[in-house]
Amino acid sequence: MSSSSSVIGNESLRSSLPADASNAQHVKVRHPAHMLLASVPLVLLAGSGAASLIYQVLWIKQLSLVVGVEVHAISVAIAAFFAGLGFGAWWWGARADASPRPMRLFALLEAGVAVLALSATLLLGRAAAPFVALEAQAGVLAWLVLFFIVGLPAALMGGTLPAVLRAVAPRGAEVSRGGGRLYAANTAGAIVGALLASFLLIPALGLTGAAFVAAGINLAVALCALAISVKEMSASETVAEPVAKNAGEGIAQSSVASASARRALALYAVAGGIALGYEVVWSQAIVQFMSTRAFAFSVVLATYLAGLALGSALYSRYADRIKDAWGAFGLLIAGAGLLALVCLAGTGRWLAVAQSHAADMAFAGTGNALASMSARFAVAALFVVFAPTLLLGAAFPAALRLAADAGHAGRDTGRLLACNTLGGIVGSLLVGFVLVPWLGLIHTLALLALGAVVVGAFAVVPTMTKRHRLRFATLAVGAFAVVVAVMTPANHLAELLAQSRGGMLSFYEESRGGTVAVVSQHTGSNNFQRLYINGVSNSGDAMTSQRYMRLQALLPLIIHNGEPKSALVVGLGTGITAGALLSYPGLEKRVVAELLPAVLRAVPNFDGNQKVASDARMDIRLRDGRRELLASAERYDLITLEPPPPSAAGVANLYSSDFYRLAGSRLNVNGIVAQWLPLPTQNDEDSRSLVRSFLDVYPHASLWTTELHEMLLVGSMQPIQLDAQRIAERFAQPEVSSVLREVGVVSPAALLATWVTDRAGLVRYAGDAQPVTDDRPRIEYAAWVRPKEIAKVLPKLIALQAPVPLLGADDALRKAIERERDNLLVFYEAGLYAYAGDRNNWLQSLQYVMRRDGSNAYYRWVAGAP
Repeated sequence: MSSSSSVIGNESLRSSLPADASNAQHVKVRHPAHMLLASVPLVLLAGSGAASLIYQVLWIKQLSLVVGVEVHAISVAIAAFFAGLGFGAWWWGARADASPRPMRLFALLEAGVAVLALSATLLLGRAAAPFVALEAQAGVLAWLVLFFIVGLPAALMGGTLPAVLRAVAPRGAEVSRGGGRLYAANTAGAIVGALLASFLLIPALGLTGAAFVAAGINLAVALCALAISVKEMSASETVAEPVAKNAGEGIAQSSVASASARRALALYAVAGGIALGYEVVWSQAIVQFMSTRAFAFSVVLATYLAGLALGSALYSRYADRIKDAWGAFGLLIAGAGLLALVCLAGTGRWLAVAQSHAADMAFAGTGNALASMSARFAVAALFVVFAPTLLLGAAFPAALRLAADAGHAGRDTGRLLACNTLGGIVGSLLVGFVLVPWLGLIHTLALLALGAVVVGAFAVVPTMTKRHRLRFATLAVGAFAVVVAVMTPANHLAELLAQSRGGMLSFYEESRGGTVAVVSQHTGSNNFQRLYINGVSNSGDAMTSQRYMRLQALLPLIIHNGEPKSALVVGLGTGITAGALLSYPGLEKRVVAELLPAVLRAVPNFDGNQKVASDARMDIRLRDGRRELLASAERYDLITLEPPPPSAAGVANLYSSDFYRLAGSRLNVNGIVAQWLPLPTQNDEDSRSLVRSFLDVYPHASLWTTELHEMLLVGSMQPIQLDAQRIAERFAQPEVSSVLREVGVVSPAALLATWVTDRAGLVRYAGDAQPVTDDRPRIEYAAWVRPKEIAKVLPKLIALQAPVPLLGADDALRKAIERERDNLLVFYEAGLYAYAGDRNNWLQSLQYVMRRDGSNAYYRWVAGAP
C-alpha cells in the first residue's frame, strides 16, 4: 500500500460513519469533561510503565546474583524479559481486537502482572543456590525455569499497550495518533519508574519493598481500568456497526495493506535491533564521562526513555497529516543513525567543561552534592543519547501508521511491538558479543548508523518518485552518515580517555564486558600505571597501591593459625594481590576469579605483580567471583576480596552479609576472609554499614591499616591468635620478606604495627548502623561522598587503636611495634594535614618520619625522595 492509499483508506473508514455519530465524536473530544476522561488511559498506561521499569531494574539486579554478572549470562537472562514482552505484545494484541471490553482486558493484565511480577521478585531473591544446583544437574533446564519466571509476567506487560490502544482508538485513522500518544505516556511512566527505583524505592525499602510498591501501582491501575470498563460496552457498540459496514471496502485493499504492513514490520524489527545496539554502545562509551554509580545509569536510562517519549508524543500529533508516510519513517530511522554517530564522534574535552558548569550551577541552586552530580550526568546523556532517541521515539507512530489497518489496532500494534522487541534482542546480543569485541565501539556505531541508512533506503526506494522530497532527504542523510563514519577515527574514545586522565595510553581494549585501559601517569617524580575499567579508576601499580595489595594477600597468610595451603582472590585487577600469593611458598593452590578477560590481558602492563598472568602456579578463572563460590564446593584457607569500590553499581553485593556467609561456607577450619575497605569512596556512615555487614557474619574480626587510604577487615569463624614466633618465622621466608620490604614493611614489628583493633573496637565503630544485604544494597544508593571524607573517617578508625594482642612477644618486639606504629601514625597525620591544606604541619610531620625511618620505601615514595 502506498502512503496515499493508506490515508485514503483511513478517510474512507471515517466517512462511512453516520454524520451524527461522527459529529458527536468530535463534540466529545472538545468537551472539557470528555477531554479529562480521554486522558485517563494515558495516566493508567503511565502507571503501568512505571511499575514495569521498577520490576526491570529489580530483576536485572537479582539476575546478576542468580546467574552471575558475567556478560553472557546476564544478557541471556535479560533476554528472557524482552522475549516475554515481545511474545505478550503479539499474543495479547490479537486478543484485544477480539475482546468486546479491551479496557477490562487491560485491567486483568495489570492484576496478573502484580501477582506474577511480585512472585518472580520473591523467587529470584532466593533462586541463586537452587539455580546453580539445577544447572549442574540439568543444564539448560535451569535456564528454561529462569526464562519462565521472568518471561511470564513480562508476557502480560507486553499486552497492555495494544489493549489500551484497542480501547481508545477503535478506528484505523486514530491508530498512529493514539498509539503514539499512548506509547509516549507509557514511556514517560517508565522514566518515573527508572528514577524512583534508584533514587527512592531501593534505598528506602530494598528490592522486596520496591517490588511491593510496583505491585501496588499495578493493582491501582487495574482497579481504575476496571471501573472505566463498566461503560466500555456501550462505547464499543457505537463504532461496531460503521466498522462492519466498511469491512467490504477494506477487502479490496487488504492484499496491498498486507504487503505494506509486512515491509513495515520487517524494517521496524531491524530498526529495533539497531536501536538496542546503540544502547549497548552508549552504555560503554558514556561511562568515562560519568561514573559507575547506580544514579548515573539511572539518569542515562531516563534520558533515553525521555527521548523516546517526547519523540513519539510530538510526531503522533502530525502522524496522520504527513502525506509521505514511508518517506517520514525512512528519514527518522536514517536520521537517528546519523545523529548517534555524530553525537559520539563530536564528544571532546569541551563536554567535561560543560558538565562542570552544569554541576556548579546545580550545586549553587540546591546545595546538594547528588543533584550536582546528576546534573553532570544529565549533560553527558543529553548530548550523546537524547537526540537520536528523539527520532527513534517518533519512528513508532510513523511505523504504526504503515503497519496498522482499520479494525485491527490491537493485533497490529502488538505485532509491531513484538517485532521491534525481538529485533532488539538479536541486535543487543550481536552488538555486545560480536561487533564490539571485533570492531570496537566507534566502528560498531558506524556500522549501526550505516544499517539505519539501509533501513531508511529500503523504506523509501521501492515506491520513490520525484515528488517524494522526504525520500530524497533520507538518501542525503544516508550519504552524510557514510562520510561521518569514514572520517571518525576508531581510537577517538581512547584518546579522550588518556587526555582527560592526564597520561599516555599503554593498553586499551573494548571488550564485550566493558572498556579496559591502562594509562601511564605520574605524580612528582614518581611514574606509575593506572587501570581504568569503563573509564573509572580501579587501582594501579604506584607504591601506595602495591603496599596495600601485597598486605591484602600476605598479612592474613602470615597471621593464619593453621598452615595455609590454598587461597582464592576475588578480582584480578592489576594482578598485584594475586601475584603476592606466588611469594608465599607454603601455598599449593592459588585461584583468582576475574570477570573481564580484557583485564587479564592488561595485567602484564603493571609492575609488582610477579608476572602473575603467565605463571603456571596461578589458576585464573574468568568468571564472576560470587558465581565461582556458588558453583564450586572447593574450600580455601584464605579468601581475599578486592572488588571495585563498594559504591559502584552492582558491586555492593560483594560487600553484603549474604556474600560473606557464602564466602564463610567455603572456608576450611581456621580459614580467613580478608576484605578490602577503601576509605575515600564512601561516607563515614556508609563505612559503618560495611563494617556491620562483616561483623554480622564473622564472630572473630579485626581491623588493620594497610595504607593511608585503605584498611583491611580480617574475619574468621574461629579465634585468630597472633603468635609472635609463628609470625616471625613466616615473615622471615626470603620471598615473603623481600616483597614486603619493597613496600615499606621491613619487619614483623612493622607488619604488626598495622593492627588497629579487634571485634570489640569494630562493634563500637559500627554502632547502630544497618548492614548491607542483597535485598538492601544501601551502600550502592548512598549519598554522594562528601569532599575529603577520609579526613573524618581515618581519625575515627585510628582512635580505636588498641595494644596488639600478641602471644609470646618480648619487650624488644613490643617496643619495636610501638616505634613502627608511631612512625606510621605521624605519617598518616602528614596525609591529613595535606588534605587540610596545612603545608607547614605536613612538612614537619613528614620530616619527623623521614628522620626516624628515612630508608623506608613507602615513606620515601610518598615524600618524593630519590
